[in-house]
Amino acid sequence: MDSQRSILIIALAFVSFLLWKQWHQDYGPEPVTQQPQAEQLDHSGDLQLSADAFGPQPTATTPVTSQATAQSEQVVRVETDVLQVEISTRGGDIIGLKLSEYELTKDSQTPYVMMRRQTGFDFIAESGLIGRHGPDDKNNTDERPLYQVSQSNFKLTADQQELIVPLQYQHQGLQIEKRFIFRPGQYDVGVEYHISNQSDEVRVVQNYQHLLQTIDGGKDSSFFMPIYRGGAYGTDADRYKKYKFKDMQKRNLSIPTQGGWAAMLEHYFVTAWIPDQQADNKLYSLIDRGRGVIGVLGPVMQLQPGEQTVIATTFYAGPKIQDNLAELANGLDLTVDYGFLFFISQPLFWLLTLIQGFVGNWGLAIILITIIVKGVMYPLTKIQYESMAKMRNLKPKIEDLQARYKDDRQKLGPAMMELYRKEKVNPMGGCLPLLLQMPIFLALYWVFVESVELRHAPFMLWLQDLSAPDPWFVLPVLFGASMFMMQKLTPMTVTDPMQRKLMMWMPVAFSVFFIWFPSGLVLYWLVSNLISLAQMLYIYRGMEKKGLHSRKA
Repeated sequence: MDSQRSILIIALAFVSFLLWKQWHQDYGPEPVTQQPQAEQLDHSGDLQLSADAFGPQPTATTPVTSQATAQSEQVVRVETDVLQVEISTRGGDIIGLKLSEYELTKDSQTPYVMMRRQTGFDFIAESGLIGRHGPDDKNNTDERPLYQVSQSNFKLTADQQELIVPLQYQHQGLQIEKRFIFRPGQYDVGVEYHISNQSDEVRVVQNYQHLLQTIDGGKDSSFFMPIYRGGAYGTDADRYKKYKFKDMQKRNLSIPTQGGWAAMLEHYFVTAWIPDQQADNKLYSLIDRGRGVIGVLGPVMQLQPGEQTVIATTFYAGPKIQDNLAELANGLDLTVDYGFLFFISQPLFWLLTLIQGFVGNWGLAIILITIIVKGVMYPLTKIQYESMAKMRNLKPKIEDLQARYKDDRQKLGPAMMELYRKEKVNPMGGCLPLLLQMPIFLALYWVFVESVELRHAPFMLWLQDLSAPDPWFVLPVLFGASMFMMQKLTPMTVTDPMQRKLMMWMPVAFSVFFIWFPSGLVLYWLVSNLISLAQMLYIYRGMEKKGLHSRKA
């Protein structure tokens, strides 16, 4: 083995490849494809589906999707301590939603906008009743029902534990009240249908709820700060699965499940419909006028004359706070997507939040978790550096063997292995510990990128947002300097001029590379390098005392 640095280059290249591959799969460009053949648009522009679009049903039922501009509608505005919501009386849909506790940009004093209906871009939450007698069924009407409401503004006051926003509608003998239930400090909203059959005949309805978002537009992503914008769902068989817009364009989703959920994701935030978790539901998706739709279809319900019933679902729109999401539905917390190393990222995130709870600063928490991780991995680090030092000390003997058997490669291999055995050196001793540390590196990367708790979190001095790049490039430059110092402590043994130049320029390349990374992540790497320098000095000093290491070797 010529040099452990060659292994380091391969390892870093491998890590970069994994990151690129994951980003390309999740956030890469979405090709424009034609809509599925099962979908047709009638003369009014409303979506029509084939009879099997939702799978076998008692009747061919199709929800009517809202137009961007609907006549005679009112907008009901609801304000709580954490939400600002706009509800259209046309269908009782949520057409606007802001998060009062999250700023659009750092120190902007402007609430983060999650949902909106505007020219050229829609992101709304629709829900309704279809079926033989459903007011939202395409077979019954050409437009969504127009609900009646007693007032246009509602506000959850400090002394209220619950705010109910009721909307009323009558249809074919059915008295329908659609209720939105808000509670203080909560991003989940109860959405209930209180239905009373006041006719003399059986009435059949089926509830649905879906999220509708324009496919083109609203995307702001890069390799260094990936932002997935698209669908996701969970079933009783598959707790979490992304369903991108390009997947919706290829085929309509149709999955029966008990419980389940359907969502739209956008980096730190999630919007989701959570139906009755004990009911037999069906998840579906479709494309409607350039807008992706993903939702949940509930079971068919028959109401006898005079019978009353309540259909309850939950709507969530807010930050990806894992504990809160886990309570709402199985797998919804996995929308905090740590990738294939989630089983490592989740304990690391738990430890990070635990530390932050004590120190009260996310930057200090990052420094402390770095010290803990490096301390736990110290035995591997010791093996790595000792192996690199021993291999460097063997360089003269290795060069002698290479000169002796330069024309006989078959004898060179056994001679090298005999030398390693005699000197008690493992040629892979410096590589394996590095490879074992790589999953920690990747897991922490996704923790820092995905955790909403780090969004706009200040550290100190000029670092006032750990989720954003360092505005003064101080951390990337310090990282490059620390990497240069580590190179000085481990002189090069490679003889190839190209490799030597590559290694010399690596600190500069990584400093430039890290300019676009979140400052919290660069802070972790800088502290990790500083600890590695201290560990390297300590290990080499101990080896020199035993006569096992010479920096001039």
